[in-house]
Amino acid sequence: MLSNYFYPLNETFNRSNFPGDSLGSVIYSNIAERNFPSFEGADIAIVGVSEYRGGVANINSKNGIDAIREKFYKLKIHLNSRSIIDLGNLILGDTLSDTYAAISTVVSELLSNNIIPIIIGGSQDLTYAHYCGYKKLEQIVNLVCVDSRFDLGSPDDGCNSETFLGNIIMEQPNYLFNFSNVGYQTYFVGSSSIEMMNKLFFETYRLGHLRTNIEEAEPIVRNADFISVDISSIRNSDAPGNKNATPNGFYGEEICQIMMYSGLSDKSTGIGFYEYNLDLDINFQTAHLIAQMMWFYIEGVGNRKNETPAIAGSNYLTYRVPISEIENDIVFIKSLKSNRWWMKMPVELSKNRFMSQHLMPCSYKDYQQACANEVPDRWWNAFHKLS
Repeated sequence: MLSNYFYPLNETFNRSNFPGDSLGSVIYSNIAERNFPSFEGADIAIVGVSEYRGGVANINSKNGIDAIREKFYKLKIHLNSRSIIDLGNLILGDTLSDTYAAISTVVSELLSNNIIPIIIGGSQDLTYAHYCGYKKLEQIVNLVCVDSRFDLGSPDDGCNSETFLGNIIMEQPNYLFNFSNVGYQTYFVGSSSIEMMNKLFFETYRLGHLRTNIEEAEPIVRNADFISVDISSIRNSDAPGNKNATPNGFYGEEICQIMMYSGLSDKSTGIGFYEYNLDLDINFQTAHLIAQMMWFYIEGVGNRKNETPAIAGSNYLTYRVPISEIENDIVFIKSLKSNRWWMKMPVELSKNRFMSQHLMPCSYKDYQQACANEVPDRWWNAFHKLS
């Protein structure tokens, strides 16, 4: 029973305490002396995890999660809202590994019931535990981290908030197909780390590159099974509640736009928000922003197009682009419903364990690049991993 994994919330989060047009009035929460929320009909589950033993420098009080939750519950409902349950705050294990195991169990159980977990952390090493939830189901995954750094560490390092990605990459058996970083800042990332990402055919996108055209983040997050957001990727003026916050980063409006793109993706089945520090927050500004980021993600989920470009139909256009550098044409698919683009990867679906990756989200710019007789980087990276 998952109910044994959670502390119930206090009466502050009782539905009767919120106006009828607010999210708090419709969220089925794990309140003391009431029944644990039923999974039946639920689309999204909020999971609070105040685990900071894997954090580096950014240690927070356990009350930070409820500060975010309080702001979130007060936000307004819209027509396409999905059914939300709140499981409460996870009971932490005697060791950090015990907490990881509990998170992976909760995530795998929610995924098995087609429920999207939204994790409010906690330090960002909990991303590793989130990944292990997919691993339990033997599911190949794509991970996107919104982060100013890569968090690779070295092979000998244990798992913490600055090394978790290296631990995921080294995990055996490995179920990570693709990793993408959104918003790294070059002065925080060494050339050796960038070289390693290139050798692994992972995708990395500088903050400056995305801020000139935030729409380019859409195909990146559309390819993600789950997303990990480090609050330090947002500039200090917009999100001061983080010890690692710096003057540069995404603006609040930009990060919310990325969250909307993430929720709109039919592929997205989970997200986590990490590294919030209540003790450093000014007027709960960061808690407000995280709550709004959650709102935009859920709003995106409610407005999904349920597109299946693998099935040919009148809602899609197909373009074949010959390129002299490769043997076969690159096949592009455009949705007439959403104007989104995909590239069809040359993979034998019946024999490849990565068969779910044969459609690669892309942008109109990728199509233009192919028309100019240049192979898009996204296509090359996916092709090398599929070969």
